[in-house]
Amino acid sequence: MVTTEAWVLSEGTPGAAGAHLVASVLKKEIFEFPEITQDEVLVEPIFGAWEGNMNHALRQSPVDICQQRREPKVVLGNSGVVRVLKTGSAVRSVAQGDCCLLFCNAVPDLHGYPTKIFAYDAPHTVGLLAKQTKVKEFQLIPIPARSKHSLQQWAAFSLRYVTAWANWKVAHACWRALSGDEDPARTYVWGWGGGVAFAELQLAKFFGCRSAMIASTELRLERIRAAGLTAVDRREFSNLAFNSARYATDQSYRKSYLNTERLFLNRVRAVTEGRGVSIFVDFIGSPVYRASLTALGRPGVLTTAGWKEGMKLSSVRALECMNWHIHVNTHYARYIDGCEAVDFAEKHDWIPMLTERVYGWDEIANLAEDYDAGRISEYFPIYQVGSA
Repeated sequence: MVTTEAWVLSEGTPGAAGAHLVASVLKKEIFEFPEITQDEVLVEPIFGAWEGNMNHALRQSPVDICQQRREPKVVLGNSGVVRVLKTGSAVRSVAQGDCCLLFCNAVPDLHGYPTKIFAYDAPHTVGLLAKQTKVKEFQLIPIPARSKHSLQQWAAFSLRYVTAWANWKVAHACWRALSGDEDPARTYVWGWGGGVAFAELQLAKFFGCRSAMIASTELRLERIRAAGLTAVDRREFSNLAFNSARYATDQSYRKSYLNTERLFLNRVRAVTEGRGVSIFVDFIGSPVYRASLTALGRPGVLTTAGWKEGMKLSSVRALECMNWHIHVNTHYARYIDGCEAVDFAEKHDWIPMLTERVYGWDEIANLAEDYDAGRISEYFPIYQVGSA
């Protein structure tokens, strides 16, 4: 057995309420897992990125991950950079000492698409909130030799930018199928969400599209402008959070929502020269789904690879058909997508610029609480596990 120190989530631990969500949820303790087999690799995490799925797991929303995996204890952390310590006899693509991105597609289907995610819903996987862990060979992507980018940047890149690459490939292909040879300068790509949407809008800009991102803090708006994107201040549309039950029963709410939606659509028309949004990148979910659909042009693509609030969505199918709207839903990436994303990032500097501090190993619980409370303005919160 391999014995290591880890931040551990235990089955049935309440995490749904309270100012100190994780004070009693994550516990630092000794954790054990079996030795590597011939096709596995023993690694030490160096830097990890805190992801939304980790917060979902701590809040047991939408599921209790321990119960779903039928494991009493789980170690989270599915994005970051690791160093290879030892390889199984059948491993050929990495060697001791290599620094690699963790590719968290733990259980691919016959086409290579993920069905289970490492250190989330994939059974018997140990995440980067451990001093050591083991992975399959196909879960490592070597960082380019003599890379001009830091290990912290690659850690921030590892899940969100790879997700953005795979989602953009599909969404952009769908748009081209609808629009033909239309000038990319007339393709308007909008997005709201966090780091994945930011990465995807940067890609859209690289491919010649006119990209705009919605945010609600000065720091994020400045980051958006610095990336050459149009910044749209979410605070101008603070009431744009759709609730179907209130909309049906509360006249005051309905009026307020419709007024705010009208302001938002006027802004969309002004920025898109009346054409509407070509591709809307929506990683939020039900609160903004109606506004995203209404803002889409004809034709248009609504794309996502995840959710933050509200997984269940509804639309009028006839209207979506008549408006030639394609809905794209992807989940992380195939290994080939990850390799393509890393290659593109190194060649074109498509990688996060980090501005906030890196949380230390003993500050993991503080990081989880800061993230849950919305105290982190950075799109890519990073923590350090081992020495760089």
